[in-house]
Amino acid sequence: MFREMTKDDFDAFWPTFSEVIAAQETYAFEPNMTLDQSFDVWCKAPLKTFVYLKDEEILGSFYIKANAAGPSRHICNCGYMVSESARGKGIARLMCEYSQQIAIKLGFEAMQFNSVVSTNTIAVALWKSLGFDIVGTIPRAYKHSRLGYVDSFVMYKGLVEE
Repeated sequence: MFREMTKDDFDAFWPTFSEVIAAQETYAFEPNMTLDQSFDVWCKAPLKTFVYLKDEEILGSFYIKANAAGPSRHICNCGYMVSESARGKGIARLMCEYSQQIAIKLGFEAMQFNSVVSTNTIAVALWKSLGFDIVGTIPRAYKHSRLGYVDSFVMYKGLVEE
């Protein structure tokens, strides 16, 4: 079940969020952000933020926002996180599919991921399977905690017929 994320939901999701950013393997967020700073980035700055729940347990979360302003506001951007215990169970796929439905309802015509870390092969394969294309590679764009500098991909999918 999906619902919009509340502050209490974020507090419950905080262990997952803090683990993901501290790992410095997938997100370009400051690894030492506080709970309040993280809430602002994940829940206040985006247009909407959702949680995915099963049996009242938060298994994942995603945000949706305009990727840019003005003439580019028709393209959205999303970010997804899944709790460690729920990884590999299709939660990210469900969230991405749902986020595309929400994007269309909000009037977005396309979705773009600005920085998919190239070594995050599970995410790259998932996004490709959902119709996203790699439209660009940014060399050495991400300083991975274990691998050093790695490339990042820009991935894109149109959501409406042109």
